[in-house]
Amino acid sequence: MTHLRSKRLSRPGRPGTVVTAVLGLLAALGLGSIGDARAQAAPQARPGPAADRWTDRPHGFASLAGGTTGGAGGKVVTVTDQAALAKYAAAEEPYVIRVKGTLEMEPFGTEIPVASDKTIIGVSDTAEIVHGGFTLDPGTHNVVLRNLTIRDTAVEGDWDCKDTDYDGIRLDSAHHVWIDHIRFSRICDGQLDIRKDSEYVTVSHNRFTDNNKTFGIGWTPNVRTQITVDHNWFRGTKQRNPSADNCAYAHLYNNYLSAQLSDGDPVWTYGNWSRGRTRMVIENSFYDGVQHPYQADATAELVQRGSVLRNTTGRHDTWGTAFDPRDFYSYRLDPAAAVPALVKRFSGPQKRIGGPVTLHVPGDHPTVQAAVDAVPDGNDLPVTIAVAPGTYREKVFIPASKPHIELRGTGRDRSDTVIVFDTPAEYGGSTGSATVRIAANDVTARNLTFSNDFDEAAHELKGEQALAMKTTGDRIVFEDTAFLGNQDTLMTDSPKLTTVSRVYVRDSYIEGDVDFVYGRATTVIERSVIRALSRGSDSNNGYITAASTWKGNPYGFLITKSRIVSDAPAGTYHLGRPWHPGGEPDAVAQVLIRDTWLPAAVKSAPWTDMSGFSWKDARFTEYRTHGPGASVTPDRPQMSDRDARSHTVTAYLAGTDGWAPHVRH
Repeated sequence: MTHLRSKRLSRPGRPGTVVTAVLGLLAALGLGSIGDARAQAAPQARPGPAADRWTDRPHGFASLAGGTTGGAGGKVVTVTDQAALAKYAAAEEPYVIRVKGTLEMEPFGTEIPVASDKTIIGVSDTAEIVHGGFTLDPGTHNVVLRNLTIRDTAVEGDWDCKDTDYDGIRLDSAHHVWIDHIRFSRICDGQLDIRKDSEYVTVSHNRFTDNNKTFGIGWTPNVRTQITVDHNWFRGTKQRNPSADNCAYAHLYNNYLSAQLSDGDPVWTYGNWSRGRTRMVIENSFYDGVQHPYQADATAELVQRGSVLRNTTGRHDTWGTAFDPRDFYSYRLDPAAAVPALVKRFSGPQKRIGGPVTLHVPGDHPTVQAAVDAVPDGNDLPVTIAVAPGTYREKVFIPASKPHIELRGTGRDRSDTVIVFDTPAEYGGSTGSATVRIAANDVTARNLTFSNDFDEAAHELKGEQALAMKTTGDRIVFEDTAFLGNQDTLMTDSPKLTTVSRVYVRDSYIEGDVDFVYGRATTVIERSVIRALSRGSDSNNGYITAASTWKGNPYGFLITKSRIVSDAPAGTYHLGRPWHPGGEPDAVAQVLIRDTWLPAAVKSAPWTDMSGFSWKDARFTEYRTHGPGASVTPDRPQMSDRDARSHTVTAYLAGTDGWAPHVRH
């Protein structure tokens, strides 16, 4: 028997390529610890990611000294009430917490404590925290807060908030925090308070509206805080926009201050204030109708460049050299004149943020299975598991409780990202041999290779079946994928005989030798290459299909507009045989090979019996096949033109819900 250790990945219309393993996995992002001595020193200068309005990764100071990843690597949960939010926010382990709908805090003014390693993110632009906020206590680190509205803790008649302290978000001695795309409105006291030497903070794309004491930083004599403040809109606010007290580095750029709320106060109505010994840099911001747009204490430093000032009065202080932000990270400056339009459009909660979730392997999770495990049971939102190029030697199971998952390789070619294992059926049965099993509905895989590299030539076992993939879920899509194995490479099945599951395979590659496309699911294989491997026989090298379609289902396997290729000798391959699992008489195979090229390796009588069941009792047909292996004989049933009109891709996949994944291409 010939066994090809390096299997070929052919594609329609182009030569095959050899699978190449990418050695080693990308290092997972880690959060570095920061000791007291390190905190006193300036941050290590190194490039960080440039700011991007649509990135899910922080920029600025939050990207330095180990970075800020939030709950990446933890489970993803969706919360719709205060109790669930409080539970997961305070948990010791990492979580990505999706907030859905409006959550009203009780009692009034409640601030939810947030523990380390958390991402709290609003779903679409409608998630709200009302009558409360969040607090990060000393030592809390690695937190991302995004895409929320936090509003309405203001108390009528308490303009200065002397009797209350209901902050929107408060940080006390926290580090590595990213606050992004949040709308703050009518908060008493501070909408955002960053206090007590909090470090490595980025505040970006937020809206601060209708407030007195808006955004304060500092309040200790130590000079430790490093903060980036960019693309925020301050509208209808009075003071602290922001006020930065004793900050080691405060970088403010592309912010928009407009419609300043003024009660005639000549001093405490202002824009940006560099206080104490703060070193502040302001770049390309836009001030419209602001009293004291930027000012600095005599002990502080403030550098301003490139900003637009319209209808401003009072102090415009600049002195000292401050620092150069590019010594610490890279960033993109938008023109100051464009800032109002950009900030109006892109600040505050956005519909596209907090929607479909992307989990990165190995960036967020070390293995594909770990990423699957992080998807919540019963999730109702698409989750993409983006798998970086590499060879992942693991077994993966997507249970029925985790629908709406897309597995997507991020390499240039499907051969760049391989999920592989080597279990034969001798150890765990046919199902247990599968490298990947998909029991959930609505799962898609793109740009990946699935392989079972069990070496059947090197072992003498009773159970040499070795599945690369088994599916039992409904509405499964494989696009630009490869399935590598020998016996039983790809099994598309359903939970039970009378349950119809549907699978659509497009622009893909499947190889094997014995029954390597099989099962009872309604399966369409379109525009793909099926390679029948040679086992070195002069008479029988194997069987391509082994369908077990329920007799009440008119649609089993449709192979259409594809190519079947083989280097086996002429006349040595069967197109298929009827599989009756356990002798089940109601499993009556249905296979149509349509508009497909057949190699010379196909037998002139290509269908054969199996386990005492005659192929003639099955539903085997061809329609307009071509190539050297195609012919019309009494042993090759041909479908009529009339029947062919009801055996299309649409008919096979539609079911009762009109599923039509093929029309998206």
